[in-house]
Amino acid sequence: MTTVDVEHVLVVPTSLLHTLGYFQGFTGDIDRYLGELLNGQHASYRARPEMERDPSFKQLIPYLIFRYADPAGNVCLFEYTRGTGQGEQRLHRKRSVGVGGHISSTDADAAEGGHPYHEGMRRELEEEVIIDTPWRETCVGLINDDQTEVGRVHLGVVHRIDVERPAVRPRESEMIDAGFRPLASVMSDLAGMETWSQICLRALFGRE
Repeated sequence: MTTVDVEHVLVVPTSLLHTLGYFQGFTGDIDRYLGELLNGQHASYRARPEMERDPSFKQLIPYLIFRYADPAGNVCLFEYTRGTGQGEQRLHRKRSVGVGGHISSTDADAAEGGHPYHEGMRRELEEEVIIDTPWRETCVGLINDDQTEVGRVHLGVVHRIDVERPAVRPRESEMIDAGFRPLASVMSDLAGMETWSQICLRALFGRE
């Protein structure tokens, strides 16, 4: 791979997280973190292969969870199994309720005055799923997991997407066995989930 071909992804110094207030797991205190994390004074684009091995930086990842509630209030979540062709080998064959990925330097070029993070989130949605229903997005928290190899170099920004109908389907072939399932069914198999999904499910839906 040539230098030109190497993807450059949006990162922030891990020290910034410690300055703002270190946490392990999930926090819903968005106002405390998000503005500074997306501040251009702290964020930069660096070669992804290097960042995957450098815990002194955190790659910012939008992590989008689709929720449907029927008229009776019964909640279903969109979940799938990650195929072996997806980029992050450490997550292959894991169940997930999160859709999303890295913010690339190409998102900065396409942002047209907006923030590259939001452009990247829009692109990831478009690339990974087809949404055939009105929806509403809410940023609900952040994930930091320094107890796993993949978690040490990533920082998740969690967005809940509420859909009017359970009409979301994968566009990517590497999203296997995808669909909406009752919350109770999803929660009954946390052990089969990737770590970020486990953290989000416990924090956001553990009491429902």
